[in-house]
Amino acid sequence: MQLENLTKILQENGIVGAGGAGFPAYAKLNKQADTIILNCAECEPLFKVHRQMLKQYAFEIVSALSMVADSVEAERAIVAIKPSYKGATEAVKAAMEAFPKVSIAFLPEIYPAGDEVILTYEVTGRVIQPGNIPITVGVTVFNVETMLNIYRAVQENAGVTHKYVMVAGEVANPKVLRIPLGMTHGEVIELCGGATIKDPAYLIGGPMTGKIGSPSGMITKTTNAVILLPQDHYIVQRKTVKANIGMKRAMSACCSCRMCTDLCSRNLMGHPINPQAFMHGISNNQVFDEKPFLDTFYCSQCGLCEMYSCMQGLSPATLIGEYRTGLRAKGVLPDKDAAEFSGISDKREYRKVPVSRLVRRLGLSKYNVAAPISDKEIPAKRLTVSLQQNIGAPSVPVVKKGDKVTAGMLIAKAPEGKLGVGLHAPMDGKVAELNDKVIIIEKTRK
Repeated sequence: MQLENLTKILQENGIVGAGGAGFPAYAKLNKQADTIILNCAECEPLFKVHRQMLKQYAFEIVSALSMVADSVEAERAIVAIKPSYKGATEAVKAAMEAFPKVSIAFLPEIYPAGDEVILTYEVTGRVIQPGNIPITVGVTVFNVETMLNIYRAVQENAGVTHKYVMVAGEVANPKVLRIPLGMTHGEVIELCGGATIKDPAYLIGGPMTGKIGSPSGMITKTTNAVILLPQDHYIVQRKTVKANIGMKRAMSACCSCRMCTDLCSRNLMGHPINPQAFMHGISNNQVFDEKPFLDTFYCSQCGLCEMYSCMQGLSPATLIGEYRTGLRAKGVLPDKDAAEFSGISDKREYRKVPVSRLVRRLGLSKYNVAAPISDKEIPAKRLTVSLQQNIGAPSVPVVKKGDKVTAGMLIAKAPEGKLGVGLHAPMDGKVAELNDKVIIIEKTRK
């Protein structure tokens, strides 16, 4: 398929990165790439979404991967996967027979193997310089669900209307479900038999990078998981520490032991992020040395420093994220050309964090159970569909209150001349309300 045609299809059908940030997929298509990587690292503890999708839809996903590689004239396409994902691996090997450009590369069973900087290095040996992205070394990365959405957009002209979501933790029946966009987190939990404890905390996303949400929150194109945990669980306690409290705790308890830096995934890749220096600076008000503060731009926010490494239970990642946000708000941006690259650490091999150890450290072993995938159609009475489900500008409504819509119908278009994508109705119904943030669709009575 011609690159221009594929670009148009992906934008119109609302394809964005389903793995986290929601970057519009069409904007990643680039003929500078000689290698396309399918990211099936799935290194967040408990996650079992992508490996199941890859096992079930191997032909469709590998077919789309090969097509994307052909459209940008890439030399090769690589499925990056972990050896323990045996069912998915066997399915990919069978599907690869029809697509000679596609091969498999095995990843270490570590966290965060899915970080694009680490993934690219592990698969190709190419080193992405600080502040840069994979395309600078001729690589483009897509995740598994994104590639399945690309297949459906091209072959079926299907827009993104649903999201595969893992439901786990203190829930009766852990599952991976195909949820219509705009359904509430609470409704999703009820689909899995309800909570098994009173007043659970809702963790939206992974244990390492997710955020505490609520039952009334909505499923979007980037929602990977809804995990219920007790309010007193270690993860909940870590993720509910307020920044000002985290600062005071750092000032009183940080002993500059360097564990946060020694196990920092990006520091070990040679990037100039030094959590220990940052924590020392804020703890002692040593603002005369600006480097540790400016280097916060090179943090991946993987969360290892505060969720795993720090023996004092401090919050380096949270404080780094807050500080970086403040710098950007004041117009301070990273100087990529001045960023220091120290080279891949010779200690990196011995400081990788196994996912199995991370699961135990986080107190998640009891929740690390099977979560079978289901494609069963899920009915809804009302869906609140956000217009901002991607990096870039929000989608622009093309419907008005009272309009009837059908499943898959375009309800908001990509913004003219800006980074953004279209948005489609997840079900038949009527537009009950809309504004510049959401479109509410209600199922019409027969």
